[in-house]
Amino acid sequence: MASNDFEKYAVAVIIVFGALIIGGLMAATLALGHRNGFLYALGGATAAWISGNALLLDRPRIYALFVGIAAVMLIASTITLVI
Repeated sequence: MASNDFEKYAVAVIIVFGALIIGGLMAATLALGHRNGFLYALGGATAAWISGNALLLDRPRIYALFVGIAAVMLIASTITLVI
């Protein structure tokens, strides 16, 4: 297999597990009644979705920016569950 094939599979695995983690975080915040945590998780999921589009359009700086935004929002969502 070419290196490009491995990259495609790696991106697919990252997307699938990322969606599972974000979806699980959204479900946990809904189940525990943390509205702000749900909204942070939803914002993180949206930022991650936008970063995926930036990756497809070959915009690495925009991709990095939105991955950072998604990470911060998902950390904030996790903090609302802990506190």
